[in-house]
Amino acid sequence: MSEENINPEVQEEQSAVQPENTQEAAQEASLADKSLSELSDVFKNLMDSADRMLRSKEAESIKSAFYKLLGKLRSEAGEVEDAFADVEENFKSIYSDYKRERAEYNKEQDALKEENLEKKKAIIEELKALVDGSEDVSSSFPAFRELQDRWRATGPVPATAFRDINSNYQFNVERFYDKVKINRELRDLDFQKNLEAKEKFCEAAEKLSENENIVNAFNELQKLHEQWKEFGPVAKEYRDSIWSRFQAATAVINKRYQAHFEELKGKQKENLAAKEALCVKVEEIAAREITTSDGWNASAKEIEAIQAEWRKIGFATKKENQKIYDRFRAACDAFYGRKREYYSKFRGEMDANVEKKLDLIRQAEELKTSTEWKKATEMFIELQKKWKEIGSVPRKKSEQLWKQFRSACDEFFAERDKNASPENNYYANLKAKKALIDAVKAYEVQEDAAANAEAAKKFAADFQAIGFVPFKEKESVNAAFREAMQEKFPDFGARAPRQGREKSVKDTLIQQYKTLQQEIETFENNIGFFSASKKSEGLIKQMESKIAKAKEELKKLEAKIRKEEEGE
Repeated sequence: MSEENINPEVQEEQSAVQPENTQEAAQEASLADKSLSELSDVFKNLMDSADRMLRSKEAESIKSAFYKLLGKLRSEAGEVEDAFADVEENFKSIYSDYKRERAEYNKEQDALKEENLEKKKAIIEELKALVDGSEDVSSSFPAFRELQDRWRATGPVPATAFRDINSNYQFNVERFYDKVKINRELRDLDFQKNLEAKEKFCEAAEKLSENENIVNAFNELQKLHEQWKEFGPVAKEYRDSIWSRFQAATAVINKRYQAHFEELKGKQKENLAAKEALCVKVEEIAAREITTSDGWNASAKEIEAIQAEWRKIGFATKKENQKIYDRFRAACDAFYGRKREYYSKFRGEMDANVEKKLDLIRQAEELKTSTEWKKATEMFIELQKKWKEIGSVPRKKSEQLWKQFRSACDEFFAERDKNASPENNYYANLKAKKALIDAVKAYEVQEDAAANAEAAKKFAADFQAIGFVPFKEKESVNAAFREAMQEKFPDFGARAPRQGREKSVKDTLIQQYKTLQQEIETFENNIGFFSASKKSEGLIKQMESKIAKAKEELKKLEAKIRKEEEGE
């Protein structure tokens, strides 16, 4: 067997080795950032293409990307997996159609390859007969050419039979050249034809070395190597040079191809390091001690941001990519599992709080028709305190519950105010207190401090002597009186003359202290009243500010009372 037909095959197998799964990695990278609907569209486009049966690896890559993303989204969604049922069913339908068509195609291709194998076996048998039985060059060489053309025209055979059938064919071609006495002119003509074909292969390979897409260039080079095998030898003087030229072009592409994947490996290592850093972040978040809904929501946003960053990072090395993904997925699953557990427990507590508030509503409904005004008022204040102490309820029920409770309270206090006794007419008292506030505002401050102190004392005593006002007006009228007194008598109770009046000043301070304590209690109780309403946030802040100021005033009054006691 000649060196021409052996060495090129051996050498090209050594020089044209493709790194494992590089095309699959490139395909996966192109699908990494797509959504479920986009992946479905990509598969539909593939199904509409004429060469879809030749793109099975691409189809499987799309399927793999679709189900990886689907699994991830379902894990993150937790209890709402059914949100993806329709898109999954749609993809299954498309993929099922493809699999059926692919199965029929593969069946046809397998049958065709077996048929081609039988054809090539028959050609070899004819070639053997030609070699063993013919001595007439003029008749045998055209028949030999015809067998070569038929061989090249016959399609692929099963992969398991390719090497043996090709080697058998080349062996008998060599036998033909060795045994049959072809005249030099016909032999040279055949050599020249092979040389021209192989020169074109060299030109094509050299052109491929300039292709910017090195992956495509490498794949095209493999096809050239397969076609090279189909042609016989060239003249002896050209054998080394033509093969060296083809091998040189192959080496350039292989070198670029190897460099490309070395660079890819470097990038994959960087990607691995970046993904490991993100895993550490998610693991830290998943291990946090989180006790509030706001804390869980804030942490979930952090996880979502990290997941978005993860999707922007390319693949890690093949060996580590699945491991690092599994680690990241496990950390995310741990976080969302703990979050679901928290909200499951939280919902149980909120449901219990709903029952507690419903019980208070039932009590308020029963109490609202009571005419024992004093006793019922105290009981309503106690119900309001209990309402404030109850924790959160589901947002969709909060407003409704609050309206029911507030309605019962309002109904009672409105009826109580309407039925006030003559000696305690709330609306008359309100009118009297407003008139007194106007009098305080109209008071002209004198130079005599003692006179001012006496006037302040009288205003305070008169205000206290007036009875209760309607419940809903109490806060505002008390605040208005206090503001008017502070404006006119900023040092009220601190500088009053002590000649014979120490006790009355002390009594006034004590009365102011008790009144302020009652106001603070009212403010705090009212906060409980408004806490369940979405629209009461501003009012609650205002109440809290008033409570803080009133407590500061209590401290000042306490100091003044002690000072008076020290002087007794």
